[in-house]
Amino acid sequence: MTLPRRIRAAAAAVLALAGSGLFASSAQAAPSCAGPASDTWINIVVDGVRNGNGLIAVTLYEDDSRKFLVKHGSLYVGRVDAAAPETRMCLFVPRPGVYAIAVYHDEDASGKINRSGVLGIPTEGFGFSNNPPTIASLPAFRSVRISIPRSNLSTRIHLKYP
Repeated sequence: MTLPRRIRAAAAAVLALAGSGLFASSAQAAPSCAGPASDTWINIVVDGVRNGNGLIAVTLYEDDSRKFLVKHGSLYVGRVDAAAPETRMCLFVPRPGVYAIAVYHDEDASGKINRSGVLGIPTEGFGFSNNPPTIASLPAFRSVRISIPRSNLSTRIHLKYP
């Protein structure tokens, strides 16, 4: 059975529009992301991972310098198995906006970043959004702020090991 010409033309137009990406589809649904599900997510590539031991922990902070790197200050932590030399993951964010991201390589899968004795310097790899210098101290909050205006953007964070 053949369809009338107008129906065939309309079907072809719909298929062309669907292929152009103008329609939202389930193919644009979020991949398996860490964190509470939302309509906004960011893809994160963590490079400089020295081995595949343990986990890569990615911590999301809201745009508030008073909460950055303080106990119970984050929105949440997403964790994925580490893979060298880079680990890829997806992280849900509550909504489009400005955030800060801190990453560390939890090589022993202890759930916390290991630190040296008296000085408390991390002994596992770490990094931050925008890859600010961290030679003598923690980065300033303004240097790690990252704008996430829509879903499916990507960022790259380089790990530094002591």
